[in-house]
Amino acid sequence: MTQTLKDASVLVVGAGIMGAGIAQVAAQAGHSVRLFDTREGAAAQAKDKLTQTLQGLAAKGKLSAEAAEQTLSRIIAITTLEEATGVGLVVEAIVEKLDAKRGLFQQLEAIVAADCVLATNTSSISVTAIANGLQHPQRLVGMHFFNPVPLMKLVEVVSGLQTDAAVATVIFDLSKDWGKVPVYARSTPGFIVNRIARPYYAETLALLQEQAAKPAVLDACLRAAGFRMGPCELMDLIGHDTNFSVTQSVFEANFYDKRFVPSLVQRELVDGGLLGRKSGRGFYDYAEGVSTPELEAVQPVELPTAQLLRVHGQGPVADRLVATLLQAKQAFLRVPSSDWVGLCVEGAQLRLTDGRTASQLGVEVAVFDLPLNPAADATLAWAPSLRASPAWRRAAPRWLATLGFKPLRVADTPALVVARTLAMLINEAADAVQQGVCTQDGADAAMKLGVNYPAGPFEWLAQWSTPAVLGVLDALDTHYRGERYRVSPWLRQRPWMDMEST
Repeated sequence: MTQTLKDASVLVVGAGIMGAGIAQVAAQAGHSVRLFDTREGAAAQAKDKLTQTLQGLAAKGKLSAEAAEQTLSRIIAITTLEEATGVGLVVEAIVEKLDAKRGLFQQLEAIVAADCVLATNTSSISVTAIANGLQHPQRLVGMHFFNPVPLMKLVEVVSGLQTDAAVATVIFDLSKDWGKVPVYARSTPGFIVNRIARPYYAETLALLQEQAAKPAVLDACLRAAGFRMGPCELMDLIGHDTNFSVTQSVFEANFYDKRFVPSLVQRELVDGGLLGRKSGRGFYDYAEGVSTPELEAVQPVELPTAQLLRVHGQGPVADRLVATLLQAKQAFLRVPSSDWVGLCVEGAQLRLTDGRTASQLGVEVAVFDLPLNPAADATLAWAPSLRASPAWRRAAPRWLATLGFKPLRVADTPALVVARTLAMLINEAADAVQQGVCTQDGADAAMKLGVNYPAGPFEWLAQWSTPAVLGVLDALDTHYRGERYRVSPWLRQRPWMDMEST
């Protein structure tokens, strides 16, 4: 097997958005590229579109005219696969159907040389299954790009059971030569990104099904945590048919594991043709003139002179409360030995969520969400105990506003919004590491580069703490009593791993 593909000619099969993007990246890196599609004229049309794109970039000064011309000169649209007999690498980017991909590679084995590397851009189909029936299955590897290919840095290098480690290494090195950031992955359902990302959508869909909050509230809370788009607006952008299909395929591929169960809320949108932006309506209405839903603003309280305030607990959130009160020159007592974090106002408690509902914690209690990104938007969810007095229900959000937050009320649901979502993202990543799908660093890089997360799951875990995440997950598991919120064994053992490494 070849040690490098640096000077290899490349065949890209599939001239859609992904295939054209892969062809562009390969050509810009200096490779001679053959572009093929079974649809008559599709490859030539794709090159025409690339010509417009690259010339447009040159006109804007983002690319030199010479570089654009050289890139285009390296891409040749072909009408038969036999015109690519001498290539050193094939990258397949056709329809996401196992039989079609397997049939294509079996056809290619009769055309290309025995040392030609075969790569599939599949986002969810088993690389092991695609290789089944090939004469040389060890040369097939996943090379999963993200859309838009020229801009997105991540490439998942996915090994099936028979993939030669040297082949994966060659593709890993080639991806770096193409200006990408590759991560190794094992071929399991969803690979890294599509697997670990499921809870970002699933937890919001579960909250919607419980009528815990409106889409605009959930989106605002997660944007405040640093995500570029909230789950509802992101699903609208992706298309609910596409997002639902990926969720369903991961669910089925994991033998109907309850952790990946699709949502009835999203199924109803798909059945009704409310697919998001492309249909004009999903969670939001995209008709001309329709405005974004307004969120309720809360006025701060006037800082009291007589009330006795206590800041409970330790950590970044407690420190933030202390700093805010000091800046306002407000008298308070610090209770660092407390087993909860938050503010006590003459016996009424405003507590950082530990996963339990406010109603479980007491009468005059309100809980607030994890303020993940205090330097940015301070929007966060809160909920009062169902037993709280009307006076405390009115006062709690005003206290949050006084402390520098923009509170949005949700139902008294365990772990609220951000804490719930992050805990499940961390939990899924922990399972992926335990099962050998990826490393911790690989998971962090994949989620930041593949879906633009503000941090990786293990970076969040380090910021938050393993006991706090375990507490949230256990509270969710206790509340819902199902398999969905079971804790990853890797995460359960993490405190002992930390002790062993010190």
